[in-house]
Amino acid sequence: MTQSLLLTIVLAPLLGSIIAGLFGRKIGRNWSHRVAIAGVSIAFFLSLWVLKLVVMDGASYNQAVYQWLQVGSLSIEVGFMVDSLTAVMMTVVTFVSLMVHIYTIGYMHDDDGYSRFFSYISLFTFSMLMLVMANNFMQLFFGWEAVGVVSYLLIGFWYKKPTAIYANLKAFLVNRVGDFGFLLGIAAVLMYSGSLDYLEVFNQAPVMAGQTISIFDNHTWSLMTVIGILLFIGAMGKSAQVPLHVWLPDSMEGPTPISALIHAATMVTAGIFMVARMSPLYEYSETALSFILVIGAITALFMGFLGLIQNDIKRVIAYSTLSQLGYMTVALGVSAYSAAIFHLFTHAFFKALLFLAAGSVILALHHQQDIRQMGGLKKYLPITYWTSLIGTLALIGFPGLAGFFSKDAIIMAVHESTIAGSSFALWAVMIGVFVTSLYSFRLLFLVFHGKERFDAHGHPPHESPKVVTWPLVLLAVPSVLSGYLIGSLVYDKFFGDAITVMPQHDVLAAADYHGLAGFILHGLMTAPFWLAMAGLVTAWYLYLKRPDLPARIQQRLMWLWRILDNKYGFDTFNEKVFAGGSRGLGWLFSRVGDRLLIDGLVVNGAARTVGLISRVGRKMQTGYLYHYAFVMIIGVWLLLTWFVV
Repeated sequence: MTQSLLLTIVLAPLLGSIIAGLFGRKIGRNWSHRVAIAGVSIAFFLSLWVLKLVVMDGASYNQAVYQWLQVGSLSIEVGFMVDSLTAVMMTVVTFVSLMVHIYTIGYMHDDDGYSRFFSYISLFTFSMLMLVMANNFMQLFFGWEAVGVVSYLLIGFWYKKPTAIYANLKAFLVNRVGDFGFLLGIAAVLMYSGSLDYLEVFNQAPVMAGQTISIFDNHTWSLMTVIGILLFIGAMGKSAQVPLHVWLPDSMEGPTPISALIHAATMVTAGIFMVARMSPLYEYSETALSFILVIGAITALFMGFLGLIQNDIKRVIAYSTLSQLGYMTVALGVSAYSAAIFHLFTHAFFKALLFLAAGSVILALHHQQDIRQMGGLKKYLPITYWTSLIGTLALIGFPGLAGFFSKDAIIMAVHESTIAGSSFALWAVMIGVFVTSLYSFRLLFLVFHGKERFDAHGHPPHESPKVVTWPLVLLAVPSVLSGYLIGSLVYDKFFGDAITVMPQHDVLAAADYHGLAGFILHGLMTAPFWLAMAGLVTAWYLYLKRPDLPARIQQRLMWLWRILDNKYGFDTFNEKVFAGGSRGLGWLFSRVGDRLLIDGLVVNGAARTVGLISRVGRKMQTGYLYHYAFVMIIGVWLLLTWFVV
């Protein structure tokens, strides 16, 4: 494995982005997508080669490419660290990105910003690759922020659309909150370890684990707990965990291809990857792990409930992403890092598939996104339907499909865990299985089954072009087959030294794994499978058998529906407290600070004081002799009075 190989993987998408972005008008639309796809294709095939070198040949890489800055003994470098964890992430990111690039040709063919969009998504791929391949915290932070900036550009791609402008600003600001915590965590790492290099910091972890810091008077905290929680706050923003989740559903205002890329393989997976990469630090703080576990459990359960009432096809899938990210975070919290990465791996395929299938439906219905205005599309869009069905079954964890293996591995790991919050997390992920199945099949039945409710505009819907359907088919294959890698990726120590788990936290070793057949058979006899089937049957009964019932249930439980429709009040709270508080603070600074104090007292006050002195002074210099004589007489009188007295 050479430096030039890794540089090619990173720089190929960047070069494609630069050419499509700066020279798109000169080279035309066709060459814009060709150079962008060529760049990502090179990155994907070379990533496969790197994966082969790591898995088959046992190769690894950890070197600096060049030194950016030297401050005393601190060296800030750009470098790559490639091990089994990195290789898997590189392959997933580039493959999903390639599928999205190809799909975009069909989805965005009439858009005026065609070349600009290809430039952005290629830049997104470059940013994510820089993040996952980093060997130090500074480069990690660069990739972290670059992903955030490009997401801002992509969510607000249709910049003349007010909702898109609001959504990208919301995503940007919410992520800045998380990034502030992340930066503080990196600063703490640098302060106490004296280095930003991963391996140097990890080697010092046992020493740092015994240190405490005082944040408030007379109260000490474990250094590792503080670092772990601060770093995870960054992950809460990027991976949309409660309460920093509010930006993700609104990111649907961007074009569908970017929804797939953000939700499947890039931005939201960054936080999950980061925590897994930092496992040598997190293993020294059960408090930080419990914090991660509880946040993940809350996200997995309560964000799933919100998916039940959404009517926008993309928002239903967006809330499913929130819920699934919660599952990954729960796995991280119980130290099942391999299971978390495995679910990230399988989820990337079927979630990208579901988003791209939703885009195919949107294209067929002339950009209609309300699932209440669909129905009966199965016969018009057969490829989209069958691939959507595969993606849905994978999402709910149907036996034999990818999601079944990764989700059951997480549930089994949580069942074996004994750290604080594990009991709550187990209940949350179990209930989440039923909820996931219910809203997933609600979507499938309302879109593809039942009576036709759409306006065909005089033309019946037809299947999307091959440039749209082929990525669906190619994503459907790993949505079925990728789960069969569970033995290698989860239970056979595939990640090796890339992930550190202490013996007392090794829940995966405690879980019984007796091969694929045993795992599937065990899954058929446990509660998650029957909960998923219960969700499927419930959705069938409510939306196909008795479609009148959902409205009646809504009327009976209007109070609950209002809570869910209000998204538990998070948006309202943010709008009134943070946004309203910021506006109020701005008004206070403007009216009191600027106008009253600065303009009123300092600037205008100084002018008024000078004016007053001038007016008084002018009265003392009138030019009349009798005035001066009068003053002299008064002065003499005062002097005589003073000395006599």
